[in-house]
Amino acid sequence: MNYRHAFHAGGFADVFKHAVLCRILAYLRGKPAAFRVIDTHAGAGVYDLSGDEATRGAEWHQGIERLLSMQRSEKVSALLKPYLDVVAALNERGQLRHYPGSPALVRAWLRPQDRLIACELEPKAARALASNLRGDSRIKTLQIDGWTALDAYVPPKERRGLVLIDPSFEQDSDFIRLSRGLAAAHRKWSTGIFALWYPIKGRPEPNALAKSIRRLGIAKTLRAELTVAPLSDPSRLNGSGLILVNPPWTLEAELAVLLPELAKALGRNGKGGHALDWLAKEAAV
Repeated sequence: MNYRHAFHAGGFADVFKHAVLCRILAYLRGKPAAFRVIDTHAGAGVYDLSGDEATRGAEWHQGIERLLSMQRSEKVSALLKPYLDVVAALNERGQLRHYPGSPALVRAWLRPQDRLIACELEPKAARALASNLRGDSRIKTLQIDGWTALDAYVPPKERRGLVLIDPSFEQDSDFIRLSRGLAAAHRKWSTGIFALWYPIKGRPEPNALAKSIRRLGIAKTLRAELTVAPLSDPSRLNGSGLILVNPPWTLEAELAVLLPELAKALGRNGKGGHALDWLAKEAAV
């Protein structure tokens, strides 16, 4: 498949990924020590939902728009607040025209001591990324292959932070590269938080990814999945997942609250589903 960020901006997969991202950022900000985020496949940073690419699939109508209109409990509202506050800040009151990609979400949460490296190889998206994030000394944007960046910039000097890996999956080999990339980066930075995003059309590829990551024997590896439709039609994007290494200790309980509500709000025809489990809690002996 081809999960180019601009075509799917604000869709259900973005909502899931970005809600979790902001929970991790909230945790990192809870301690005074500096942190660094390395976004390996950053996209353009900010998206115009009325632009050609976003309107082609208009996925945001079934994603962020539906989320904003859902009835939320006080607890769910509190968990989503760090994410939705950034969305609101980009838009006029009562309107939804712009959507923040992961670099813009991270930027909103950076303190003076924190840093972001945002990498994007595709020329048009890389130019937009540099433009959207320009003028901020805490941020470095690079037109570079994200897989190369994963090797080159890990570990960061802060020794605290997050690596977000969400490639476009233009090639089937990206599933294999996720596992191999994690293995190499984790060897260099075993205490870092890693978030690996992947699409779900059917079960074979996600199951194979989980199997390969289990074989790595990396401790504290949590898997979270959100589906919006049954997996009976593998030609469609029916869900997405996150593999989280060294997640904040608070995140499992937060996801146990958020995932059912996201599935209810974003599922097609009431067919949403979710899963949350540990691929490994302890390191393999």
